[in-house]
Amino acid sequence: MRVMLRAHLDTQVTNEALRSGTLLRVMESTMERLKPEAAYFGPSEGGRSCTFVFDMQDSSLLPTIAEPLFEELGAKIEIQPVMNREDMQKGLAALQQG
Repeated sequence: MRVMLRAHLDTQVTNEALRSGTLLRVMESTMERLKPEAAYFGPSEGGRSCTFVFDMQDSSLLPTIAEPLFEELGAKIEIQPVMNREDMQKGLAALQQG
């Protein structure tokens, strides 16, 4: 299932993680694990954030995805199912067919 993960990163924790190299290591590890179709990094709600869109094969993967962000970057995380344009068109066509 295609999902979007947004992580709001704690500023104080990521300041130290930036200095120590942990921030880059965690982001690279996360990208390697998720193999996202899209990844974005920038400010949100007054702090650092990252957003990944990826295929989550099984919900049991959630701890391996979220825990490094919680533990090493003090993140607050949201994960939700999302659709791309083709998914939306397919879903709306099925809805119209009843």
